[in-house]
Amino acid sequence: MLAPEPFFEPRGTQFSEYHRIKALIELGYQIDLVTYPLGQDVELPNLRIYRCARPPFLTRVAIGPSLPKILLDLLLAVTAVKLARPGRYAAIHSHEEAGALGVWLARRLGIPHLYDMHSSLPQQLTNFGYSRSRLLRWVLERSERLMIDGSRVIITICPALQDTVVGIGAGGRAMLIENVMGGDVEPAAETIPVRERWGIGESTPLVLYTGTFEAYQGLDLLFAAAGRLALTHPVARVLVVGGDPDQVAGARAAAARSGAPLVFTGRRPANEIPAFVAACDVLASPRIAGTNTPLKIYSYLRSGRPIVATDLPTHTQVLEPETALLVPPEPEAFAAALGRLLDDPGERERIAAAAAALAADKYSRASYVARTRDAYVRLLGAGAVGQPADEEACQEATGPVTAS
Repeated sequence: MLAPEPFFEPRGTQFSEYHRIKALIELGYQIDLVTYPLGQDVELPNLRIYRCARPPFLTRVAIGPSLPKILLDLLLAVTAVKLARPGRYAAIHSHEEAGALGVWLARRLGIPHLYDMHSSLPQQLTNFGYSRSRLLRWVLERSERLMIDGSRVIITICPALQDTVVGIGAGGRAMLIENVMGGDVEPAAETIPVRERWGIGESTPLVLYTGTFEAYQGLDLLFAAAGRLALTHPVARVLVVGGDPDQVAGARAAAARSGAPLVFTGRRPANEIPAFVAACDVLASPRIAGTNTPLKIYSYLRSGRPIVATDLPTHTQVLEPETALLVPPEPEAFAAALGRLLDDPGERERIAAAAAALAADKYSRASYVARTRDAYVRLLGAGAVGQPADEEACQEATGPVTAS
């Protein structure tokens, strides 16, 4: 398995890779994971992690396209080529841009390739504001097409990506397996006193955002909505979990100048997130760009808390009007929806219950594992599944989500 990310870090793609690995181990597969030299080790049965060389100056990798990622992808390729000996592997399973390397290696070894498509590579240029170069977009479009054409099976993680693959003409080899596990983790062993630690009263109405500070996440929309919410609900607070130190410092200063009721925690360990969710009244997902469903949406559906989200395809391919308040990506509309739910406990309970029912009906873990099995039957044949690993051991091995 080729994973061109810092593994493990509590980010969307890495959560997706982690849950895919756990499902495959439960289905009886052994995995050699080739990944970046950054991130926390994961202890799971039948998983070995091989990290590529680390440039001496590199301490972190930003989300999205970047020059450091190109260098790390080259180093990852060196490590993968050294491991890829004939007869050693039954298949190659590649994530994101490593699909190009995976297709080449699979052909070299005469084995099938599975492309785990978490995003559209050319769309990332727009989402991250990386480049407007038509040449670069053409290169990524061409690369994406080659990865899809060269794969026996393509896993897509949301309907928009499935439509992309179908449009290319590879729908017969594509399987939609949504990231229903989201950012699910084992909660911290010790209860986190969220409200007490960040100075929020027990009865204070509280809105929660968790995630990165990338532009496509819509933090500017949320911050502007928080300023308007302060006019109608002066005691309410908006708790923002995530962000690098420099991002948080800038946002905190801007909030102080505007008087918006924002409380910033910075990035927190993944196993603390359930405590933050339990402490809030309303969950916010203000994403404004892209078509992928935010990974956290699936966890939010099961959380027992109502969701306010922008009425855009990134959300509406999963969320329905009965399971969330879906509003235009405008500060006034977003603030009004937050205030409406803070004022009405009955509506909060109704929406949260409908969301939980949707999750149980369409986005269960059992369906996720079953579809992963089906993908590998397509990849390797019906007799390829080995002896399942100890499922209890897989469930208990939560190394990446218990560290900060």
